[in-house]
Amino acid sequence: MICLDQMGPVAAKSYPGQHLVRTEPAEAPPRPAQRATQEIDYGRRGKGYIFGAFRPVTGEALTKDYLGRTITNWVDFLGHVEQWVPPEHERLYAIVDNLNVHRATDVLLFCLHHPRWEFVFQPKYAAYLNLIEPWWKTLRSLALKGRRFETWDEVVKAIEEATVYWNNHRHPYIWGRRRRHRPRRKSGIAALPKAA
Repeated sequence: MICLDQMGPVAAKSYPGQHLVRTEPAEAPPRPAQRATQEIDYGRRGKGYIFGAFRPVTGEALTKDYLGRTITNWVDFLGHVEQWVPPEHERLYAIVDNLNVHRATDVLLFCLHHPRWEFVFQPKYAAYLNLIEPWWKTLRSLALKGRRFETWDEVVKAIEEATVYWNNHRHPYIWGRRRRHRPRRKSGIAALPKAA
């Protein structure tokens, strides 16, 4: 199984994070106990789309940048995914949403040319079923959060570095896994309240 989607449009601009991202260098150090804000940034310095493939079983990810979300770019990306997935996999189930680009005639021709592919379209209003969606959040956090980009090429470089970092530290993705800071529930019908 492989999850496919696009993230975007992604623009070369400032992205909010833990600390204030300044458009110009600060003249004086910030005063303590101020509320963190984001300076206004009219980021019209280039934009594009990030196409992604995610294998939840292994945690591997592939990203590729494109300037537009077109049928030609989507089929080109499918070709990259075909080369990326090892040939010993006899069937490839690709989870995608119902975007018209994903259902185009060129995609059908791609499927005829590559018989191991089978597309599974998720129901409308159920984006959470495609496991690449939570991974996009992780990628945004690794690549974009708290940074300012002057050009589209800087954004692409940050996305590529974040993808390499993720693949070096990857782990299988388990949908609905227990959150890190929530205590594990004890087995039984009900838990008794704790007496103070």
